[in-house]
Amino acid sequence: MMVHHWTELDLDNVCARVKVFGFDLDNTLASSKRPMAPEMTQRFISLLDRIPIALISGGSMEVVTSQVLDQLGDEARREQLHVMPTSGSRYYQWNGSQWSLIYAHDLDAETVRVVRSSLEKHARALGLWEEQVWGPRIENRGSQITFSALGQYAPVEVKRTWDIDNTKKQALVRAVSSDLPDLRVRAGGYSSVDVSMYGLDKAYAVRRLAQMLSIETNEIAFVGDRMSADGNDYPAVAAGAAGIMVREPQDTLALMDALLACLDTFGVER
Repeated sequence: MMVHHWTELDLDNVCARVKVFGFDLDNTLASSKRPMAPEMTQRFISLLDRIPIALISGGSMEVVTSQVLDQLGDEARREQLHVMPTSGSRYYQWNGSQWSLIYAHDLDAETVRVVRSSLEKHARALGLWEEQVWGPRIENRGSQITFSALGQYAPVEVKRTWDIDNTKKQALVRAVSSDLPDLRVRAGGYSSVDVSMYGLDKAYAVRRLAQMLSIETNEIAFVGDRMSADGNDYPAVAAGAAGIMVREPQDTLALMDALLACLDTFGVER
């Protein structure tokens, strides 16, 4: 599957055939664990006026709510928004007054205990149990357990430089995978490792969304910053979605302006 930076794409072609735009959250719509900036919120609401959006994030519903949902004003067409936290292993729709949980694939209590134990054991053995952290190292997101080496709320600039070549995360992935052969262990963000059931990733989210909306996966475009073959956004592309790469939220802003102009040219309002 080919992935291109948005400036290399024929956006007219994309807008003509795509029925849903999916977006990653961290470092795509907003900086890690920070709310969307006002200018991003404005574009996001404008895009919702024109086409459905799927928000597919590795983060929990609580994080998605604080970064995105709480930023939306009363004018936002929430019924156009599909909220799929923890890589799509949970799905929420707006019922007119609140976000309603449609499905969830949560890990049982014993599995959570075993995963936590393995993550801590191997992180300590590999020297990845950092002394200075910002928030919890291990978070139970229901359907996913996430290890954050620097804590959930570490500054983005610190996260970026912690594991530039991905060797630390991949070492932890290999070690934990040996303990948990029945679970999927993969690198997440700049300093995180995610553990979930096999088959529950952004590929699952794209396929499930297409099924629920009675569309083809290639009628979904997915925008993300980690689109390399080992990135946590790439599975959406592997499932058939059109992959659109951005580098940071400022890049996404420029893309959104281009998409809004493109959709208006086609007269798209769905």
